[in-house]
Amino acid sequence: MFKGEKVTLRPVRREDLPLLNAFNNDVEVELASGGDPPMPQPLPMLEAEYEQQWAKGGRDNASFVIEADGKCIGGCALFDMDHTAHTAQLGIIIGDKEYWGRGYGRDAVRTLVHYAFRYRNFRRVWLRVHANNERGMRAYRAAGFVEEGRLRQHVYSDGSYDDMVYMGVLREEWEVHTP
Repeated sequence: MFKGEKVTLRPVRREDLPLLNAFNNDVEVELASGGDPPMPQPLPMLEAEYEQQWAKGGRDNASFVIEADGKCIGGCALFDMDHTAHTAQLGIIIGDKEYWGRGYGRDAVRTLVHYAFRYRNFRRVWLRVHANNERGMRAYRAAGFVEEGRLRQHVYSDGSYDDMVYMGVLREEWEVHTP
């Protein structure tokens, strides 16, 4: 649907759910993504969420599978969309560890931000990331994100407290980074 240099962002399909669920239940993936504390997610719960979104209909969903080499390697989304201020929060997870550290996450972020600004008319995209997620922060900076704030020792993850970093990119800043 939306092609980057290495990845394609496409809609989530029912057949993706078991693999996405496996990513969500992999402690190493969860800790690397800097999301919520790892908690088990039963597949029926993810299927119910999928069915609920499907039944709701509409075209406001901005959740994608990240596909590379013809397979699902993760997911990304825009959420917490504010249609008055034209802002959205970005989230991403690369669940297939074979694709870690090879630029796939960076390409997915760039592709999703391109979608946000060019097709959804957002003015600002923002995110939260744990300060110890250096790989993620490099990917965000490469897409034009800058640190906007930091909550010191705000999150508890893997046995210690970590800063929560807020990053954002404005459309005009992103345009400078766009070839």
